[in-house]
Amino acid sequence: MTMRSVRMAYGAEPNEKLVLDDCSFSVVKGKLNVLIGPSGCGKTTIVNLLAGYERPNSGEILLDGQPVTSPGWTRLVVFQETALFPWLTVLDNVVFGPVVRGALKREDAKREARRLLELVGLKDFADKYPLQLSGGMQRRAELARAIINAPTVMLMDEPFRGLDAMTRMFMQEHYLRLFEEVGRTNLFVTSELDEAVLLADRVIILTNRPTRVKRIVDIDLPRPRAISMMGSRHFLELKQQALDTLHEEAVKAFAAGARSAYDLVEAYGRRVKGRNRSAIADAK
Repeated sequence: MTMRSVRMAYGAEPNEKLVLDDCSFSVVKGKLNVLIGPSGCGKTTIVNLLAGYERPNSGEILLDGQPVTSPGWTRLVVFQETALFPWLTVLDNVVFGPVVRGALKREDAKREARRLLELVGLKDFADKYPLQLSGGMQRRAELARAIINAPTVMLMDEPFRGLDAMTRMFMQEHYLRLFEEVGRTNLFVTSELDEAVLLADRVIILTNRPTRVKRIVDIDLPRPRAISMMGSRHFLELKQQALDTLHEEAVKAFAAGARSAYDLVEAYGRRVKGRNRSAIADAK
């Protein structure tokens, strides 16, 4: 999957908000590609474009050489918030997609769903409802629900955001196990550098706005991966490579945010002073 010279802006001039400008990269087939960048740089916008939820102002997005113009099961998104149907059991949530599309018969879908639920540690929770599960369990159920549809590309938009540190670590382990078992092409978006290096075959580092790709770091840690690798010398070297680039862009983003905040405070102060002068004049 390829994003080529994409420009994405919201609003109209002179108040246009430019998010992406000449943004190009490839989601390499069969690899775990991780996207990381400064806060607010447009990572979710990229996911929406790749999924076909939005269309770029210019440039193109291609999947197997064909333009992406609308959503489709070939590109499934696992969002930051849970999207499980609360009125269906975990098993029924997982089988929903392939059964509705007619891709699998219900019994075949159930057999595959139970296999995936065992892989993510939910074998004994197939008949539970989403609200009976913890946040981490819901995340695992969503991974199984996405994988059973056999998408060409899985798009993961910060799926572990908001989880406590221990649950996040378990989710990383389950996700690695699923990826290494199934081998599905993934684009995983995160704001956590340790997570990016642990999971990725390639870390795609974005610039501050207007956003484009600044650097791609190849991660040559052996698979299967384990949390224990995070203490290794090579892991720390790879992390430092990515950090040097990411820190430079994060500083720019912080400075831009500080300027915006300063301008906002100044504008607010001018409005307050103007109202005070008017009030004083009226009092006279």
